[in-house]
Amino acid sequence: MRILCVFGAHQYGDATRGASLEASCFIPALREEGHEVSLFDSWIRGRYATLAELNGALLDAVVALRPDLLLSVVRDVELWSETLGAIRARGVRTLSWATDDTWKWRQVSRFILHDYDGMITTHEGALEDYRQHGARHVLLSQWAAPTAAFQAPLPAASCRHQVSFVGIAYGDRRRFVAALVEAGIPVTCFGHQWPAGSVPADDIPRIMRDSVIALNFSKGLYGGPHQIKARVFEVPGAGGFLLTEDAPGLSRWFRIGEEIDVFHDEASLVERVRHYLAQPVLRDQCARRAHERTRREHTYRQRMRAVVAFAQSLPAPHAGPVDLAPAMAHHVRSWWLRALRQLLVGACRALWGKRRSQAYARRIAFELSWRLSGRRSFCAAGWFGRMFP
Repeated sequence: MRILCVFGAHQYGDATRGASLEASCFIPALREEGHEVSLFDSWIRGRYATLAELNGALLDAVVALRPDLLLSVVRDVELWSETLGAIRARGVRTLSWATDDTWKWRQVSRFILHDYDGMITTHEGALEDYRQHGARHVLLSQWAAPTAAFQAPLPAASCRHQVSFVGIAYGDRRRFVAALVEAGIPVTCFGHQWPAGSVPADDIPRIMRDSVIALNFSKGLYGGPHQIKARVFEVPGAGGFLLTEDAPGLSRWFRIGEEIDVFHDEASLVERVRHYLAQPVLRDQCARRAHERTRREHTYRQRMRAVVAFAQSLPAPHAGPVDLAPAMAHHVRSWWLRALRQLLVGACRALWGKRRSQAYARRIAFELSWRLSGRRSFCAAGWFGRMFP
């Protein structure tokens, strides 16, 4: 198939933060499966002055590339309902990989599901929500491990780190790490806002493999319910032993206590860490079983193979208008929206400082938008998209 991927080349659209998981894992896996794959970077910062430019450029890319399938991962409102309708009217099947449906279902997925021919979710609990909202084609999938990072597990006796964590220091992660330190357990953390700082992406699999215990936390950036993260598969794929904060549906993918293990709070984290540090043979057995299962069942090639099969099973898109001009006419940044943006950013600067003022202002506006405007937020006329392109 000719597949057009619509998501970011870099994490959060920021080139300084390295390649995004989607670009570094989805695209190679699809190409390994023999598909012709192109990327339209819909997250990149500064390339498009308005969402009208972004959506116009996406439609131009579809016309030029003539894909059979569009696979998107959306941030929030960047892809208009009208644009997706115009793409489907050209006979292109469309899929949205819905990340973070534990909290994003309420804010994004429920409003955009009818803009796509099919939805893919990694949150088992969202399946009934999709059905209740009339979604007829939903695939439950999950993150996976990149085969390029696969290594056989090291025995505990050969590991350099006792306990490690790689990731951003947000939410209650500092509290969990502090509980280990207070218990006298050495733990090394890498990533944004940790003292050791960030490490190159190529070093992450080596750190996980070279640790007796590699930790994972399951809350998202904005808190909320626990969710299964990509690290759950990356650690055993890289040859590490995973101890993760529990999340709903985890036992569908691994056997708890036999392949990986879980903790629920600070006390259980300390107890589980001590348990496996004291029993290296058991730790080695679990790491080996999890690695073997990941090789068998949890690679991105297997995930993308299922995604393509799902896309091929979908009915052909319905014909419809292919002209975006009417939508473009509604996407106007009026003086009052510009004034409101300046006021909101100024208030956030006064409260939280200049560095984070834009991000906080954008978040506040989005939280208001989906609550007040609902599905209209994801159309060309949505006021949030006109305020914060």
